[in-house]
Amino acid sequence: MLPLEGIKVISLEQAVAAPFASRQLADLGARVIKIERPGSGDFARDYDETVNGMSSHFVWLNRSKESLTLNIKSDDGKKIFKELLSDADVLIQNLAPGAVERLGFDNEELHAINDQLIICHISGYGSEGAYAKKKAYDLIIQADSGLLSITGTDDFPSKTGISVADIAAGMYAYSGVLSSLIKRSKTKKGTVLDISMLEALGEWMGYPMYYSVYGEKQPKRTGAEHATIYPYGPFPVKYDDMVFFAIQNEREWKNFCEHILEDPELATDERFSMNSRRVNNKEQLQPIIENALTKKSADELLSLLEENKIANAQLNTMKQFFEHPQLMKRNRWFDMETPVGPIKSLLPPTLQTKDELNLTPIPEVGEQSEPILQELGWDGEQIKQLRNNHII
Repeated sequence: MLPLEGIKVISLEQAVAAPFASRQLADLGARVIKIERPGSGDFARDYDETVNGMSSHFVWLNRSKESLTLNIKSDDGKKIFKELLSDADVLIQNLAPGAVERLGFDNEELHAINDQLIICHISGYGSEGAYAKKKAYDLIIQADSGLLSITGTDDFPSKTGISVADIAAGMYAYSGVLSSLIKRSKTKKGTVLDISMLEALGEWMGYPMYYSVYGEKQPKRTGAEHATIYPYGPFPVKYDDMVFFAIQNEREWKNFCEHILEDPELATDERFSMNSRRVNNKEQLQPIIENALTKKSADELLSLLEENKIANAQLNTMKQFFEHPQLMKRNRWFDMETPVGPIKSLLPPTLQTKDELNLTPIPEVGEQSEPILQELGWDGEQIKQLRNNHII
């Protein structure tokens, strides 16, 4: 039996944050009914066509769900929505701020329909305050949370290459729903989660926030290097290659000086004898390190770092990650069915085998609309009428 088998989730979802949360619930066995716009569906379906004609975002986030197209603004759409919620366990939504309330479904109304319902709202800034109605996309939250102030180089800030604000919000929605299910098992009552992208990403900003507020200085933007640890980051080696490594403590620093730089006295040099001094005197230390490392090949340096138990890596492309020998050894890839044929997918980190995963194909827009409505008691003629009226 899968952990969430028997749990029914209704998700008014689009893009990344809510679909990421609901997909993880689906992975664990929950029945997730994804409500989409009639016709076009979730706009993330059209972000690109790179996965055999399907969107890379959509393929990532939407396996093991059922798709119901529904115009929830219509009277019949609202009626169907209420019917769906009457025996649901969870409602997740990340529509525009205030959209669900404008449709007549505030928290009180939702709990009047089903007092055991776990309601999870995901938005940029939360449901209250001066920013509640402000539009928010991932880049906006990366800027507003201060992430862009510490990411990039001295010359220019850079956003992260993935949607970290959306992913953070989706993760807290997912864990919040799980904890709420446990709480409901004790109280027999539903609850309301109000997940803010700003607060979710803000939780991840703890170290630079404390460093800035209590240290009274802003961490520098240092590219792939570390603002407060040195040496840490990419270093050039022979043949114009690059190796990444990180010195995390004084034992590693001593080993690095003795066995890799071949200069044991450097470890006790007062300018570099502790991390804060190495950071402060980086301009003097960096050329010493680079002069030694550029005499070694990438393979030679990686081998030495590994022998001395210093964390290291080369810069992988996404294709190299896809072919990573560790993932292959641990059997982390499985075949997932899609409307365009099977594709490779990565097992969720908490699962050990494909057998622990609830796995059904990625749905076409509205693929399960008719069987879902039949479950609710709508007959063939009524469903045909709903379709003709563009309600589904």
